Amino acid sequence: MNRLVVFDLDGTLIDSAGDLAQAMNATLARLAPGTPPLPLTTVRRFIGNGAGVLVARSLQAVGLEVRPEDALPVFLDCYRSRLLDTTRLYPGVSETLDQLAGRTLAVLSNKPGDMSRTILQGLGVAGRFARIWGAGDVPARKPDPAGLQRLMAELDASATETVLVGDSAVDIQTGRAAGVRTVGVSYGLDPESLQHAAPDVVVDDARDLARVL
Repeated sequence: MNRLVVFDLDGTLIDSAGDLAQAMNATLARLAPGTPPLPLTTVRRFIGNGAGVLVARSLQAVGLEVRPEDALPVFLDCYRSRLLDTTRLYPGVSETLDQLAGRTLAVLSNKPGDMSRTILQGLGVAGRFARIWGAGDVPARKPDPAGLQRLMAELDASATETVLVGDSAVDIQTGRAAGVRTVGVSYGLDPESLQHAAPDVVVDDARDLARVL
């Protein structure tokens, strides 16, 4: 039985692309006024490997010669003020979490942990998770399995009792490295990488998760 279900956040539970894109464009405007904003479709491709990667890719896309480590604090400041402007749960996520109430649920994200908790609290579902962890809470970002392994240890679940649900190759690689089963969601931010990662199961709608699990 999949006693512990660990979810990725962005692209799996929540669609946060709009707020991330607005924050990224506000960052570019602050660093270099007059910089043309990046389209949402472009920013969506940069999401999933943490804020540092999003910032680095965005700077490269607009040709701005600013060190990513210098731009990152600006981005985090811009994003913190708009965490819930347009971010919403994907359709069917709330119902699925209800259906999985008999299992232990957790979140493991590359987004900063405090922001992850604020978002899920604001969306009214934080209480459904035993742990909500992100960058700053675990020793390394996904696909390093350390965060997932620590979750399993704290929540007393073996690898055979655990499943990781995510929308990208990063999530599937994380699950494989920890020896757990993986479920990919094709409605998220990175369906192309998900196809190449070949998770154990793929679902096209969050409402299918409870049945698959």
